[in-house]
Amino acid sequence: MRFQSGSATAAAATVLGLALTVAVAAEGGSAQQQQVLGAQTEAMSDYLWETFDRHLSRMRFIDLTHTIRPDMPIWRGFGNSTFSAAVNRLSGEPFTYATDGFVATAYGLTTDQMGTQLDAPAHFNPLGAASDEIPATYALSKLVVIDVSPKVRANATYAVDVDDILEWERQYGRVPARAVVFVRSDWSRAWPRVNTDEFPQVSLEAVQFLHRQRNILFHGHEPLDADMTPNFDAESWILRNGYAQAEGVANLHLVPPTGCLLSTGLPKFAGGVGHYARFVALCPAEWPYGAVPAATSEAPMPLFAAPLEWSSAKGYRVR
Repeated sequence: MRFQSGSATAAAATVLGLALTVAVAAEGGSAQQQQVLGAQTEAMSDYLWETFDRHLSRMRFIDLTHTIRPDMPIWRGFGNSTFSAAVNRLSGEPFTYATDGFVATAYGLTTDQMGTQLDAPAHFNPLGAASDEIPATYALSKLVVIDVSPKVRANATYAVDVDDILEWERQYGRVPARAVVFVRSDWSRAWPRVNTDEFPQVSLEAVQFLHRQRNILFHGHEPLDADMTPNFDAESWILRNGYAQAEGVANLHLVPPTGCLLSTGLPKFAGGVGHYARFVALCPAEWPYGAVPAATSEAPMPLFAAPLEWSSAKGYRVR
């Protein structure tokens, strides 16, 4: 699943031409130069839209994200979160479909470190980037999946090492620069009945190799921590050196080792040190797993047979 070099060259030329024209316009370019700017912009838009129509619209979309619930697994040091019906501050009563025509939810979240997440460097380093300072360029990247699930079946606390990365490269080629590397352990397949105290790990040497030798964007794993060492050796090194990491990743057994892209959606909490993330793998059209836009009811979305109602037992709305 590669774009032809000719298309890439044409796109690069278009972007370069646009940049040069913008520079001219910024210096007070003529009307003719302004027309050239418009043409360049249109050409670039056509290229991106054509790429979407030819490739992205036919891709398989695989959700790698756990649903956030108040009873979901969480690190033992954090308290449990609560969900409740949002209350109208004027009446003191919860919003209802019958009275107000809508409902809303209030979330009592005890931490920004739960579920599927992206840790910001500020989680361990006060000088590191906070949640609202993560670059928008994190939104799209190449995705590598290194499968160590057979080794985890033999050793539940197995730690990924450099040999695992080199073994992947012998089969699929060098890990691309700026790629996201997710480690498949299948730990999350037991979710929510998982052990958050003993779990598959990623070694310090492995994350150092990926960042120093392969220049990846960030790595991710299925458990809620990178390692079980007393001082969180791997996680501490990652965050204190200005890198991010993903935790609580799901459904990696549905993603091939190579050839996919990763879409990363992140909220922007001011001064936050973690994100509730929505990770979605975009895989080739011929891959057997995932949703296809053309075959998915997106707009409008379908109605359900059962209404959404508050469950006091669960602490959130269910059907």
